[in-house]
Amino acid sequence: MIERVEVSVFTTTAFTAVDPHGHRHPSAEHEVREALLEITDSSGAVGRVQVHPDQLRPAVLDSIVKPVLLGADPWDRERLWTAMARKQRGSHGRFTDRALGYVDTALWDLAGKLADLPVWKLLGGARSRVPAYASTMCGDEIPGGLSTPGDYASFAKELVSRGYRAIKLHTWMPPVPGAPSVRADIAACEAVRDAVGPAVALMLDANHWYSRTDALELGRALEDLDFYWFEEPMEEASISSYRWLSEQLSVPVIGPEVAWGKHLSRAEWITSGACDILRAGPTDVGGISPTVKAAHLAESFNMDCEIHGDGSASLAVLGGTGTGRWYERGLLHPHHDFDRVPPHRLAIADPLDDEGCVSLSTAPGLGDEFDVEHIRSHTLERW
Repeated sequence: MIERVEVSVFTTTAFTAVDPHGHRHPSAEHEVREALLEITDSSGAVGRVQVHPDQLRPAVLDSIVKPVLLGADPWDRERLWTAMARKQRGSHGRFTDRALGYVDTALWDLAGKLADLPVWKLLGGARSRVPAYASTMCGDEIPGGLSTPGDYASFAKELVSRGYRAIKLHTWMPPVPGAPSVRADIAACEAVRDAVGPAVALMLDANHWYSRTDALELGRALEDLDFYWFEEPMEEASISSYRWLSEQLSVPVIGPEVAWGKHLSRAEWITSGACDILRAGPTDVGGISPTVKAAHLAESFNMDCEIHGDGSASLAVLGGTGTGRWYERGLLHPHHDFDRVPPHRLAIADPLDDEGCVSLSTAPGLGDEFDVEHIRSHTLERW
C-alpha cells in the first residue's frame, strides 16, 4: 500500500543553461534548483525520479496525485495512471503530461524494487544493451563550440572516435542571429557527412518552425546525404503538413516529438501517414506506461519507435520492448563534459562503452543512483 508521496526541492550544481527559446547550451558552473519525487510503500520501498520543481507543485500534488495514490496498491499502475490522466481535463492545464509521466515513472521504479528486478525486465527483457547515438546541443556562437559547419564536422569526428556509430544534429535556432537558415543547416549536414563518411548513421532535428517549402528543401538535401531520419522541421500540430512532407521524401520522417495527446496522437500520426518512424518518450506522452503502448503500436504497423530523450526511463523502455534502434545520449557539446557526475547523484545512468553502446542496469527498479544524503542536506522545501 502506498503510504507517502513527497517532493523535495534541493540545490545542486549545473554546467549547462537554457537560452530564452528553451535550448540548452554549456555554461559556467552555477547553482540550480531540482526536485526529487518519492513514492513510499508500506514495506519501506521507495520509488524515486528526478523532476522539475514547477511540474509537481504542492497544489497539484495535493489535489490530483495524492488522492489517487495514497492507500492504493502500487502494483495497480494501469488503474492509477488512468485515474490521474482523467483528472487532467479538470485541472485546466495544471497537471501536465510531463508531471503525469514523472509519477508513472516513479511507480515503475517502486515496482521494480518491490519485485527485486530491473524495470526493463518487468517490461519484457528484450535486450540488455542498446547502441547509442550522440545527440548534439543546438548551434551557438561559442568559439570552438558549434558555431560553424566546421565545428560540427570536428565534433562529429571526435564523437566517432569515442565509439558512436550514429549522430543526431541539432542546428541553429533562435535566438542565434540569422537562425533558422536552411542553407546553414545543409552546410552543417554536408560538413558532417564529409567528416565521418558513409558508415555513420546521421539524423537531423531541425528548427521546429520551418514552413513546408523550407522543410522540403532541407529534406531533399538530406536525401542526397543519405541521412537516416528527419525530425521536427515544422509545427507538429499540423499533421497534414507532415503527411505532405512524408509523401514527397525518401528520407524517413520521424515524429511526433512534442505533440499533445499521449499514445493516442501517435496512433493518429501512424494512420495518417504523417511519419515513417514513430517518436515517443516517457517525458512526452505521460510516462513509461503509455510509451510502451506507443512502442507496441508502432511494432504492429511494422514501424520502429525511437524513444525520445535520455535517462533511465528511456533505457527501460528500450530494454523492455526492443522496438527502437538507438538510445539518445545527450545533449553533447565540445565544451561540456556529459559524463561528469552531478553532486546529487552517485553515478550517471548511461555510461558509454568502447563500442558505442549503453548496458542496462541490473539493479532493482530503474537503476538511478541518487545521493540521498546530499539531497537531504541541500533540501530547501519538502511537500
